[in-house]
Amino acid sequence: EMQLVQSGGGLVQAGESLTLSCAASGFSFDEFAIGWFRQAPGKQREAVSCLSYSNDYTDYAQSVKGRFTASKDNDKKTAYLQMNSQAPEDTAVDYCKARLVVTDYWGQGTQVTVSS
Repeated sequence: EMQLVQSGGGLVQAGESLTLSCAASGFSFDEFAIGWFRQAPGKQREAVSCLSYSNDYTDYAQSVKGRFTASKDNDKKTAYLQMNSQAPEDTAVDYCKARLVVTDYWGQGTQVTVSS
């Protein structure tokens, strides 16, 4: 079965860090680009970062640039989102997505809550 399983969400205080993981199984993870998205309460899902399949290109939403770092370990078939200096406006359900051309696989989502 082809799937992405997320872990690492939780409750943190403002200014603290959290790392999300996204573990793949059932497909050639090293061929897939990785996107991270989030959906805050009452808002539409938004893109947070994108990472090339080869791990050599990243881009970030302006709201997280300089604070978040996306990476992937193809040997472990796992992607990561390191989130530093978190703020209450980072509170959301975060999702990872693996994409190859028109094929997408989504993680199940994980709640990140940042208290002030």
